Amino acid sequence: MTAHHSQRGGAAVGQLRHLDPVEAGAVLYLRLWSDGPAGQDNARSDFDIGLGADAGQTAFSALEQICGLCVRYGRRPLIRHHLSCSCVGADESCFANMVAAASQGDREDAIMMAALIVRADLAPCLAGLAESLGLALRRMAAIETACPDPVTTRTPSAPRLH
Repeated sequence: MTAHHSQRGGAAVGQLRHLDPVEAGAVLYLRLWSDGPAGQDNARSDFDIGLGADAGQTAFSALEQICGLCVRYGRRPLIRHHLSCSCVGADESCFANMVAAASQGDREDAIMMAALIVRADLAPCLAGLAESLGLALRRMAAIETACPDPVTTRTPSAPRLH
């Protein structure tokens, strides 16, 4: 984790393997982006490979803007577990649920969850960006399910990571 378990938001509330592909992708890409330039390059590459250059850049831009809003206008820093950790922290769960709700068209729910993460006046913006990211993750999961890579050992429900 990036902080002690005693900090609000860091408590493990689940396992990545129990999340659907959109939720798991949201958590994993949040972690990748938060790892710095190398992780961000990996995320950008994943989106480009999974969606093509144009749609991949759009998806990465949504992730970048989401994370930027969270950093600049967050109610407090989001607590994240390490990229390789199989646990999902409370903050990560809230983030994943926001992205999933937004991608399913549950805008009011997404805005409510976004208001837990950033200032209330920025919650609609965050929810809109979460919708873009969530729809991209849905497309990636659908492509992965339809055309699994026979060389990899990943499960079809997990987003592609390096």
